[in-house]
Amino acid sequence: MTPRSAWLVRCGEGGECATGPGLPAPRPPPGPSGSAGGARCPPRPPRDPARRNGPPPAPPAPRPFHSSLPRSHRTYSCVRCRAHLARHEELISKSFQGSRGHAYLFNSVVNVGCGPAEQRLLLTGLPSVANIFCQSCKTTPGWKYEQAFESSQKYKEGKFIIEVSHMVKENGWD
Repeated sequence: MTPRSAWLVRCGEGGECATGPGLPAPRPPPGPSGSAGGARCPPRPPRDPARRNGPPPAPPAPRPFHSSLPRSHRTYSCVRCRAHLARHEELISKSFQGSRGHAYLFNSVVNVGCGPAEQRLLLTGLPSVANIFCQSCKTTPGWKYEQAFESSQKYKEGKFIIEVSHMVKENGWD
């Protein structure tokens, strides 16, 4: 007789378990409700025939940027993936406050997507803004001003805020 510590547990494709050298699993005694169930294992994930004996799959190719700014221009890039975000010439102001610290106001940006617009309470009022996200790594570096309701804030409409902690300076900064 094989000692219990040497028995193997093997799960079949349907989730039925067998223990020992080819023996079916013993059924547990009936429970308080009178049901007697066999030992069941969670179902196995399907096997990938391509990985059976071959090498591991290659890592995914890096995602290309949608827009690449010229190397001759000073640029601001995503701190996480280094995708270009804006040219220095598009900078309007460095005196803005983001949710996590200092932020810059830009006239236009590249390689970002825009989320849905919402009204958000900011230091200067309650404008309608939409979060922007890096199209390469999906981080949220800032937001876009969709609509300002105060006349003194109308100049921000259509402009972009990017927090300093989410960008790095590249190309020709001395």
